[in-house]
Amino acid sequence: MVEHTSHDYEPDDEVERLANRVIGAAIEVHKHLGPGFPEAVYEEALCVELELRGIPFVRQAPINVVFKYRTVGEGRIDLLVEDTLVVELKAVEAIAPVHKAQVRSYLKATGCRLGLLINFNTPLLREGGIKRIIP
Repeated sequence: MVEHTSHDYEPDDEVERLANRVIGAAIEVHKHLGPGFPEAVYEEALCVELELRGIPFVRQAPINVVFKYRTVGEGRIDLLVEDTLVVELKAVEAIAPVHKAQVRSYLKATGCRLGLLINFNTPLLREGGIKRIIP
């Protein structure tokens, strides 16, 4: 059995810098729109902001769900940024454990080392609206 340390899963400095840029873009969106809109509105606005900042991403990026070496379905990631950062957006009352599990599943499926779970339905995005998720 392979033993893993938390260090094995920690994102590198480049991914951390990218995450900070995406967080800055999300804060800008939240500053202008505030809470209360459907998730799709925030997704569209964040895509606009990422484009303006020159940050490459794929919206609704498809991922294969594999079980015992066979594809058994497909999932979609809200945003896959530079093929290294999973971004899952929510506009919910509170982040639930299933939301974190969803991001962990996406990380496992993609091999990415960092995911951002961003809930725009908060008064201040910096205070509880952004969760860093590692595998």
